[in-house]
Amino acid sequence: MKKAISVLSGGLDCTVATSVFAGEYEIHAITFNYGQKAFERELEAAKEICAKMNWTHEVIDLPWLAKISTSSLNTSEDIPEVSIDDLDDAEKSSESASSVWVPARNMVFTSIAVSYAESIGAEKIIVGWDAEEAATFPDNSKEFLNTFNELIDVGSPDNIKIEAPAIDLTKEEIVKLGVEVGAPMEISYSCYKGGKKHCGVCESCMRRKRAFTQLGIEDLSEYED
Repeated sequence: MKKAISVLSGGLDCTVATSVFAGEYEIHAITFNYGQKAFERELEAAKEICAKMNWTHEVIDLPWLAKISTSSLNTSEDIPEVSIDDLDDAEKSSESASSVWVPARNMVFTSIAVSYAESIGAEKIIVGWDAEEAATFPDNSKEFLNTFNELIDVGSPDNIKIEAPAIDLTKEEIVKLGVEVGAPMEISYSCYKGGKKHCGVCESCMRRKRAFTQLGIEDLSEYED
């Protein structure tokens, strides 16, 4: 079977994106530890997802990224809490995104994924980048995707392509896709804070909750609130 690398944080988007290709590719998932507060819960979710879907799994430690980052995701700074209304407020969303920005995170992750793809002969790298988050995170955008694929064409001797099946989708559309492809969304973990349950008030939790609510689909995740 053809091989693919999945950049799998254990979150909703990457879980759905990877599930799109699950029947066609042998999935090799990688989860990055860059000192994020949620790492233990992300790792727990990623392992459980891989076990259920019969994907291989490996953890890559990036202590240097943790050291240089000033993001609230992996420092003592408080992670912003938002309301549902804040999600469609460009200024407030930008403030939240700025707080959780990790320097060149997706550039680093994707470059490492290319190395892994070359090493095992994988032809695809699967990522969970999406349209809703691209509004405030440029490394989730279609432009970033296309440019990185162009870079691989120039810089790699192998025929490798990044696939982002959610690149044009909102969170609501991602959940709908997840239902269609049988993604184990109930196992996924989206919270920035890293508690046993989703905090329910960080931006990632809020976007997740809103998506399920808008579709009228039960979110089986546990929330503190």
